[in-house]
Amino acid sequence: MSLAIKEVANKKELKQFIKFPFGLYKDNPYYVTPLIEFEMSTLLKEKNPAFDHSEAKYWVAERDGKIVGRIAAIVLDHELKEKSLARFGWIDFIDDQEVSNLLLETAKSWVETKGATAIHGPMGFTDLDFEGALVEGYEELATQATIYNHPYYIDHYKSWNLEVAASWVELRGKAPSKNPEKVDRAVRIIEDRFKVKVKKFKNTKEILKYAPGVFDVLNESYSNLYGYYPLTPKQIDYYVEQYFGFIRKEFVCIIVNESDEVVGFALTLPSLSKAFQKAKGSLYPFGFIHVLKSFYFNDLADLFLIAVKPRYQKLGIHALIYDYLQKIYEKAGIKYMASGPMLEDNKNVLNTWNEFDIDVGKIKRSCFIKHF
Repeated sequence: MSLAIKEVANKKELKQFIKFPFGLYKDNPYYVTPLIEFEMSTLLKEKNPAFDHSEAKYWVAERDGKIVGRIAAIVLDHELKEKSLARFGWIDFIDDQEVSNLLLETAKSWVETKGATAIHGPMGFTDLDFEGALVEGYEELATQATIYNHPYYIDHYKSWNLEVAASWVELRGKAPSKNPEKVDRAVRIIEDRFKVKVKKFKNTKEILKYAPGVFDVLNESYSNLYGYYPLTPKQIDYYVEQYFGFIRKEFVCIIVNESDEVVGFALTLPSLSKAFQKAKGSLYPFGFIHVLKSFYFNDLADLFLIAVKPRYQKLGIHALIYDYLQKIYEKAGIKYMASGPMLEDNKNVLNTWNEFDIDVGKIKRSCFIKHF
């Protein structure tokens, strides 16, 4: 049986590229199907402003005309210039080392022509794309913003001599029915002492005014994290349009100072994992119904992004966020929480959860790297 690599050349082939894992994980209860429209927007040059300072190519591996794997290779201008480093992502394959080797070798060969001397992944164009291969927690439902992969992927990566470059952990646990005493004490004094407060909103439109400030905080607080590059104004506008259409205003916590500047935030939402599974890649004609139901009839919340400006991080701002979310979650009937990836060596962030009955590390994912 012949194995061949084929570059994605048009939108029809890109859609096939996107839908390949749908079949690979068809009977897997933990895999969350992404929305095809969102994936297309991310991967199309004319849609995603990341292409202002990056290049990408996509390939599928075919055996006798049937797709058996896929991969994206991405070159970010800054990363290439500073580190001679490129990325691979959107990688999925059957359990066949010949297939995974072909995919990775193809990506490697292309980024070498661009001047890269190493490649790492799975990574996206930005920190808000899917990143990090799952290495622990295969029997936990993925969030709509994280990668799910079969355990055999890791063996394939190691066989291709990829090594771990960075690892993230995620929390899973019960939403607190009340705040720890330490949090309660902090909340009582923080607002007065540091002139900060939780911003109140009447509607989603009001939140949009603060969206640029939210991403400014993200850029500043994430600047030293693995693989993070600041989002440009065009990218911020893009993500505001992408993500702020999927928010429920009371699940968003924004902390402002006395000048009404955003100094910290939490973007959370009722889990859409099961809704996306039922939608099977599309909001229409019926997928949006599952999403709406999940928005208002749900006991699981996803903590999508939490960030605080560095100069405010030691002032207890996290306590205000946790206090707000605890009250909102209790009122909304949220009983469980799931976080996004947090770097396992980022002790400042992980230690903030010590006061809660939360399992940190039940789910772990890693970025792998190979030098050549």
